[in-house]
Amino acid sequence: MGKLVTSGAMMMCSFGMAPSTLNVLPTSKVVGGAAAASIMDNKPFVNIPPFGMCMSLANPQVAAATAAAMGVLTPQPCIPVIPAPWAPGSPTTLIGGMPALNQTSKCMCAWAGIIQITFPGQVTIDVP
Repeated sequence: MGKLVTSGAMMMCSFGMAPSTLNVLPTSKVVGGAAAASIMDNKPFVNIPPFGMCMSLANPQVAAATAAAMGVLTPQPCIPVIPAPWAPGSPTTLIGGMPALNQTSKCMCAWAGIIQITFPGQVTIDVP
């Protein structure tokens, strides 16, 4: 079993240079003072802030800056592009009609980064 993810959870992108904090709007359900997350809490800048600088050559800004620097990897500001919800989520626990987000779920960035939860925001509630 994984832990239920709430607002304030810490995340990291495989191509980001800094961690980020998940923001969950309190429209669904509040658990222990923090809003519980669902797999649909994947909106860039609303739920998922930037991860500092991006190092992915799939990111056009990074590719252009790296080419201009004669092939030396040149990180650029992170601008997350999230085309799909978190996966897999909790199959039996629903938050606002959607599967709950647990700490083992991952989210893909269009620039090839894998976003994962490093701290779920709370440590007392388990979800499958």
